[in-house]
Amino acid sequence: MASTELAAPDSEKRCETAQAATSVRVSTLVVAYDDPVPREDSRPLAVEMPVNVVYGSVPYAVMMTSPADLEDFAYGFSLTEGIVETAEEIRSAQVEPGDGGLRLLVDLAPGRLREHLARKRAISGRTGCGVCGIDDLASLPLASPRSGKGPDIAVSAIKTALDGLHEKQSLNRETRAVHAAAWARLDGTVVAVREDVGRHNALDKLIGALMRAGEDPDRGFLIITSRCSFEMAEKAATFGASVIVAISAPTSLAIERARQHDLTLCAIARSDTLTVFSGRERLLPGA
Repeated sequence: MASTELAAPDSEKRCETAQAATSVRVSTLVVAYDDPVPREDSRPLAVEMPVNVVYGSVPYAVMMTSPADLEDFAYGFSLTEGIVETAEEIRSAQVEPGDGGLRLLVDLAPGRLREHLARKRAISGRTGCGVCGIDDLASLPLASPRSGKGPDIAVSAIKTALDGLHEKQSLNRETRAVHAAAWARLDGTVVAVREDVGRHNALDKLIGALMRAGEDPDRGFLIITSRCSFEMAEKAATFGASVIVAISAPTSLAIERARQHDLTLCAIARSDTLTVFSGRERLLPGA
């Protein structure tokens, strides 16, 4: 873990993660359009693996993820799915091999487990989108209103965070195939990054890491290297963040949810410009 990264507290709640490679090197054949002789080569690919999330011995969802930081994923996914409200409601988590993938066994506090089993919805083959398997439109996730305005963020801090993010995306530098979610302090210092083949999973892993470290949502802001759809805005609001910055564009519903949750949403973030879609009053111009 990098020296600037948040460290989760040592406790009995820490997940024992089964060891699995996050990348694999495969043989390839490179074909040039203007050369009749193909070239033998090899390249690293990101590992994608099904992870069956299980609460109290009852399977809940099968998520396609990168097999890293699954302890963080257990916490963040449980929060953004509405299964828990605090890290303390997860007593332990354990990863074990399963048929063709991994099983993520999450042990909830007894009261929370009973509530979860009463509302359980079974989902198979999910990719982290947050809506597959719901029964009706009224079941679309909606975060609770945040309390307080949240901190102001200098535009220069966002640029600092964007400039420093690339060097912390180790798996993407290797494979060019994964998304990242990052947490930056108010001065733009990136202190935590999580990567995954799924953009939602990367954000859940990051949120889980922040939960386990007891991070105050008012101490920083979120950056995602993907588009911002409504689920990403919902996850950010559920954690309590007040600012989310996306490398790609947002969707219309993401903007609606951001405004509903008083969430500052910046997107199409580049080295020279970013576009503010909601919450511009929270941004401080200049250096």
